[in-house]
Amino acid sequence: MSQFTVTGRFKSRDGLAEFETTIDAENENVAREHVLSQLGSQHGLNRTQIDLEEVAQR
Repeated sequence: MSQFTVTGRFKSRDGLAEFETTIDAENENVAREHVLSQLGSQHGLNRTQIDLEEVAQR
């Protein structure tokens, strides 16, 4: 598995919050899906409320 760094923004109570997370995944698409799922679960967000700006392999 490779490591990917995912950056982006999501809607929060105070406006837009930026995030950067590193994740182990098989490919870029799996990394995107995992981050969307994880942030949605932790913050009670829909996928449309999360904007992924960059997915880069480390």
